[in-house]
Amino acid sequence: MESNQKLPSSQIYPTGTLITLSKKEMEKITKASSEAASIIRNCALAVLNSGEQGDDAESMFEKYKDFEIEIHEVNRGLRLDLKNAPKAAFVDGKMIRGIRELLSAVIRDITYYHSEIKNENDYDETNPIFLTNSVYEILRNAMILNPSIEPNLVVCWGGHSIIREEYKYTKTVGYELGLRGLDICTGCGPGAMKGPMKGATFGHSKQRTLPGRYIGVTEPGIIAAESPNPIVNQLVILPDIEKRLEAFVRIAHGILVFPGGAGTAEEILFILGLLLQPENAHIKIPLIFTGPSSSAMYFEEIDAFIRFTLGAEAASKYKIIIDDPIAVAKEMYENIQELKEFRIKTNESFYFHWSLKIPLDFQIPFVPSHENMASLDLNRSLPKNILAANLRKVFSGIVTGNIKASGIQSIRDKGPFQIHGEKELMQAIDNLLNGFIKAGRMKMGGVRYHACYEMKMI
Repeated sequence: MESNQKLPSSQIYPTGTLITLSKKEMEKITKASSEAASIIRNCALAVLNSGEQGDDAESMFEKYKDFEIEIHEVNRGLRLDLKNAPKAAFVDGKMIRGIRELLSAVIRDITYYHSEIKNENDYDETNPIFLTNSVYEILRNAMILNPSIEPNLVVCWGGHSIIREEYKYTKTVGYELGLRGLDICTGCGPGAMKGPMKGATFGHSKQRTLPGRYIGVTEPGIIAAESPNPIVNQLVILPDIEKRLEAFVRIAHGILVFPGGAGTAEEILFILGLLLQPENAHIKIPLIFTGPSSSAMYFEEIDAFIRFTLGAEAASKYKIIIDDPIAVAKEMYENIQELKEFRIKTNESFYFHWSLKIPLDFQIPFVPSHENMASLDLNRSLPKNILAANLRKVFSGIVTGNIKASGIQSIRDKGPFQIHGEKELMQAIDNLLNGFIKAGRMKMGGVRYHACYEMKMI
């Protein structure tokens, strides 16, 4: 039965910008693909599983442990040789067109980063200008940045593991956004990342504005656990979670937050940490939290946590709208029109938010090792923007321990992360996480959740 789920061999020619390459460009790509072979293999396997449910990266890697991908130069361009690929990616032996596009994006983005950015003489992961330029260049190479489109991109954050009622609500909100000509960007996976895109396709279809933009922004550690949903028609893979988050906020014209778990909390803390920077006091980024009536308690808990940790100023940066998709879409549309006028007055580009100040602490990749998690400074006496940065790292580490293959293995080898901090703050984090656990927001499919962390009171 196992063999029937795989295609023994197939040959694919990439699409998009990889169709017409010079010999020099092909040499760069094949060289970079050799350097990043394991990353390409894992990301390719994830997109070949596009649309499949589940968030267990380890299980997927084990199931397809004999999967192989090789990149070859031929006279007509690049050729991808696949062995033992998931059969679900093919129809009658031919790869589904959307999956072929996603697979091409994997090769394009990973080889571009390794050949054009990581090998540059000025490569410096401690230079904020270099890091922002890297994000810009990756997005530009992926053709995400389009100067001819006026502001209309709504970034939607929310959990991959949500209940049916919440999923239906995200679709309805997406539909209302689509009716108003707004495009959708998410983390590209299932749940609250798929729902708004699916809803928007109906809104766009009714308004005859198809094809809409359904942008998926991901990174190698996340994509394996959250394979792209089938609606994504523009995929971009950033090198790490920090660049992924920066990409979100640089291209967003507005941000919607649906119910979610630790990853959604990380995203909320990232944007609030930026908006609390004094240099960003003038910045306009519409930020709305929304969900069905059954999610009201969830947002009360999120709001209470933000007020307890970051204060009333942080809470003033967002608006909560419960069970009213039309109000959400109208509010977002009107705010984006105001943002457009503001960008014109301040001579800011529509397609990339250059003037948004992102401190280095939000940009440098945080490696959630046991040592790094244990050494985080978690105390409410810290400046609010610094506390937000450190709290973001807490939730980022928990995401790693929950769904990333490397994190799961690390927890298996060394036990749960030990997170130390001020007693009241630790209790607040623990209470929020316990709420996520009880609501089934940490793992998909009703899988029993085993905490990858322990709170230690100072």
